Amino acid sequence: MRVLLQRVTRASVKVDRMVIGAVERGFLALVGVTHADTAATAQKLAAKVVKLRVFEDEAGLMNLALGDIDGAVLAVSQFTLYADTRKGNRPGFSDAAAPEQGEELYEEFVATLRAAGVPVQTGQFGAHMAVELVNNGPVTILLEG
Repeated sequence: MRVLLQRVTRASVKVDRMVIGAVERGFLALVGVTHADTAATAQKLAAKVVKLRVFEDEAGLMNLALGDIDGAVLAVSQFTLYADTRKGNRPGFSDAAAPEQGEELYEEFVATLRAAGVPVQTGQFGAHMAVELVNNGPVTILLEG
């Protein structure tokens, strides 16, 4: 599983020009699933997102976690995180999990965040989405499990 985290001051996702999820301060989490991933993988990475200290404290140091800032997560499924571009100019996606497995583990990731008390908004799995964000920092971190 790969989770590309972007620290944001705001982020939203639209389907058919309608906003279906939006957050203020927190993370945009782009979530990709591969064949070897399990529920344990999703739970481990969600726990990491909850505890990751990349928000600035009063001294300007990255010392605070989501809960410390009353932050939220916008989680968006992103199978293209498993694009293989080693050959040719057209990416291959054979490393991405099948849609059924991808959706199940994406939902497990979201459920684990919510169980930890994190407010979570989501995109729509499998839909064509338009994501807007203001990356704060910029801070972008790739988590892999």
